[in-house]
Amino acid sequence: MNPCELCETLGGAVLWQNTACRVVRVADPHYPGFCRVVWNAHVREMSDLDAPSRQYLMAVVFAVEAAVRQTCRPDKVNLASFGNVTPHLHWHVIPRWREDRHFPEPVWGQVRRENATPRLEIADSVLQEALLVALGDLEAPPRS
Repeated sequence: MNPCELCETLGGAVLWQNTACRVVRVADPHYPGFCRVVWNAHVREMSDLDAPSRQYLMAVVFAVEAAVRQTCRPDKVNLASFGNVTPHLHWHVIPRWREDRHFPEPVWGQVRRENATPRLEIADSVLQEALLVALGDLEAPPRS
Protein backbone atom coordinates (compact mmCIF):
# COMPACT_ATOMS: atom_id res chain seq x y z
CA MET A 1 0.00 0.00 0.00
CA ASN A 2 1.32 3.46 -0.89
CA PRO A 3 1.98 5.92 1.93
CA CYS A 4 -0.61 8.65 2.43
CA GLU A 5 0.65 12.15 1.65
CA LEU A 6 -1.78 13.81 4.09
CA CYS A 7 -0.84 11.42 6.91
CA GLU A 8 2.88 11.95 6.33
CA THR A 9 2.83 15.71 5.64
CA LEU A 10 0.67 18.62 6.71
CA GLY A 11 -0.36 19.28 3.11
CA GLY A 12 0.50 22.99 3.19
CA ALA A 13 1.15 25.83 5.61
CA VAL A 14 -1.06 25.27 8.66
CA LEU A 15 -3.33 28.25 9.29
CA TRP A 16 -5.52 26.62 11.95
CA GLN A 17 -5.85 23.19 13.54
CA ASN A 18 -7.42 21.22 16.34
CA THR A 19 -7.72 17.55 17.24
CA ALA A 20 -10.17 16.80 14.42
CA CYS A 21 -8.85 18.69 11.41
CA ARG A 22 -6.54 21.34 10.06
CA VAL A 23 -6.77 24.18 7.58
CA VAL A 24 -3.76 24.53 5.34
CA ARG A 25 -2.89 27.03 2.68
CA VAL A 26 -2.02 25.85 -0.80
CA ALA A 27 0.90 27.76 -2.31
CA ASP A 28 -0.42 28.94 -5.69
CA PRO A 29 0.24 32.52 -6.80
CA HIS A 30 -2.78 32.48 -9.12
CA TYR A 31 -5.17 31.48 -6.35
CA PRO A 32 -4.28 33.30 -3.12
CA GLY A 33 -6.43 32.08 -0.29
CA PHE A 34 -6.64 28.54 -1.74
CA CYS A 35 -7.05 26.36 1.35
CA ARG A 36 -7.56 22.72 2.17
CA VAL A 37 -9.51 21.44 5.15
CA VAL A 38 -7.89 18.12 6.04
CA TRP A 39 -9.41 15.58 8.41
CA ASN A 40 -6.53 14.54 10.69
CA ALA A 41 -7.39 10.83 11.00
CA HIS A 42 -6.94 8.77 7.87
CA VAL A 43 -10.37 8.15 6.40
CA ARG A 44 -11.21 7.96 2.71
CA GLU A 45 -14.80 9.18 2.44
CA MET A 46 -17.27 11.48 4.18
CA SER A 47 -19.46 8.43 4.90
CA ASP A 48 -16.58 6.95 6.94
CA LEU A 49 -17.30 9.63 9.56
CA ASP A 50 -20.16 9.50 12.04
CA ALA A 51 -22.90 12.10 11.62
CA PRO A 52 -21.57 14.62 14.20
CA SER A 53 -18.09 14.47 12.63
CA ARG A 54 -19.52 15.00 9.14
CA GLN A 55 -21.50 17.99 10.36
CA TYR A 56 -18.47 19.37 12.15
CA LEU A 57 -16.22 19.00 9.10
CA MET A 58 -18.72 20.80 6.89
CA ALA A 59 -19.06 23.58 9.48
CA VAL A 60 -15.27 24.05 9.24
CA VAL A 61 -15.41 24.03 5.42
CA PHE A 62 -18.14 26.70 5.44
CA ALA A 63 -16.21 28.81 7.96
CA VAL A 64 -13.11 28.62 5.76
CA GLU A 65 -15.21 29.65 2.76
CA ALA A 66 -16.49 32.67 4.72
CA ALA A 67 -12.94 33.65 5.72
CA VAL A 68 -11.69 33.30 2.14
CA ARG A 69 -14.60 35.40 0.85
CA GLN A 70 -13.92 38.10 3.42
CA THR A 71 -10.16 38.31 2.84
CA CYS A 72 -9.85 37.62 -0.89
CA ARG A 73 -13.10 39.06 -2.29
CA PRO A 74 -13.37 36.46 -5.07
CA ASP A 75 -16.07 36.43 -7.72
CA LYS A 76 -16.85 32.81 -6.75
CA VAL A 77 -15.62 30.12 -4.38
CA ASN A 78 -15.25 26.50 -5.47
CA LEU A 79 -15.63 23.73 -2.89
CA ALA A 80 -14.40 20.29 -3.88
CA SER A 81 -13.60 16.94 -2.34
CA PHE A 82 -11.99 14.46 -4.68
CA GLY A 83 -9.31 12.25 -3.16
CA ASN A 84 -8.66 10.38 -6.39
CA VAL A 85 -4.90 10.90 -6.10
CA THR A 86 -4.77 11.32 -2.31
CA PRO A 87 -7.46 9.10 -0.77
CA HIS A 88 -7.48 10.94 2.55
CA LEU A 89 -10.55 13.01 3.39
CA HIS A 90 -9.97 16.68 2.57
CA TRP A 91 -11.88 19.58 1.05
CA HIS A 92 -10.53 22.26 -1.28
CA VAL A 93 -11.72 25.84 -0.78
CA ILE A 94 -10.67 27.78 -3.87
CA PRO A 95 -11.29 31.47 -4.52
CA ARG A 96 -12.02 32.18 -8.19
CA TRP A 97 -12.04 35.32 -10.32
CA ARG A 98 -13.52 35.82 -13.77
CA GLU A 99 -10.08 36.72 -15.12
CA ASP A 100 -8.12 33.90 -13.42
CA ARG A 101 -6.05 31.43 -15.46
CA HIS A 102 -8.73 28.76 -15.71
CA PHE A 103 -12.09 30.53 -15.45
CA PRO A 104 -14.70 29.18 -16.14
CA GLU A 105 -12.88 25.81 -16.03
CA PRO A 106 -11.95 24.21 -12.70
CA VAL A 107 -8.42 25.00 -11.51
CA TRP A 108 -7.39 21.48 -12.56
CA GLY A 109 -8.87 22.00 -16.03
CA GLN A 110 -7.57 23.59 -19.19
CA VAL A 111 -5.69 26.86 -18.78
CA ARG A 112 -7.67 29.57 -20.58
CA ARG A 113 -5.29 32.50 -19.97
CA GLU A 114 -1.58 31.62 -20.10
CA ASN A 115 -0.56 35.20 -19.38
CA ALA A 116 -2.90 35.79 -16.45
CA THR A 117 -1.23 37.95 -13.85
CA PRO A 118 -0.95 36.30 -10.44
CA ARG A 119 -3.24 37.93 -7.88
CA LEU A 120 -1.91 39.82 -4.91
CA GLU A 121 -1.03 37.43 -2.14
CA ILE A 122 -3.01 37.54 1.08
CA ALA A 123 -0.80 37.26 4.17
CA ASP A 124 -1.19 34.08 6.22
CA SER A 125 -1.78 36.25 9.29
CA VAL A 126 -4.76 37.94 7.60
CA LEU A 127 -6.30 34.58 6.68
CA GLN A 128 -5.57 33.20 10.17
CA GLU A 129 -7.33 36.12 11.82
CA ALA A 130 -10.37 35.72 9.56
CA LEU A 131 -10.40 31.97 10.28
CA LEU A 132 -10.36 32.55 14.02
CA VAL A 133 -13.38 34.82 13.71
CA ALA A 134 -15.23 32.50 11.29
CA LEU A 135 -14.52 29.38 13.36
CA GLY A 136 -15.45 31.16 16.59
CA ASP A 137 -16.26 28.73 19.35
CA LEU A 138 -16.60 25.70 17.09
CA GLU A 139 -15.42 22.73 19.11
CA ALA A 140 -14.20 19.45 17.66
CA PRO A 141 -16.63 16.57 18.02
CA PRO A 142 -15.77 13.91 20.59
CA ARG A 143 -13.71 11.07 19.16
CA SER A 144 -15.91 8.09 18.44
